[in-house]
Amino acid sequence: MIQRITVPGLFPPPTYAHASVVGAGTRLAFLAGSVPLDGEGRLVGEGDPVRQAEQVIANLTEQVRAVGSGLRHVLSTEVYVVSAEPGILAAVWEVVEASGLSAGPHSSTLLGVSCLGYPGQLVEITATAVVLDDAPADAPNADVTRREHP
Repeated sequence: MIQRITVPGLFPPPTYAHASVVGAGTRLAFLAGSVPLDGEGRLVGEGDPVRQAEQVIANLTEQVRAVGSGLRHVLSTEVYVVSAEPGILAAVWEVVEASGLSAGPHSSTLLGVSCLGYPGQLVEITATAVVLDDAPADAPNADVTRREHP
């Protein structure tokens, strides 16, 4: 279902793939940016990019579960970190690696940015995941609201 590719002749990535390919007819979920807010909308880990990354991964885990998938079926991510410091980006990437996302390994881009959408927000992750064939079309989480658009 998922083919992970490391391109010969390119620098070998440490814990991600250069590309991911899925077969025709595979259902994909394009997930909005996961942010470091708790269920009540409060920022988690103010001033701490590692703690925020942990919350973002927890929220991303819930997002992929809601569509009938899991972290190991994530094809690609974009990891945004408010920092120009390679050490801070590396610390956030360590959280991503420990999460199970790199078990695929997925394709990813890690970016240092100047700001994100919520006051105090330091980390955000967007993702694309394969929705498992044996997963029901309805979300496994009864609290999920679906909006259909023509």
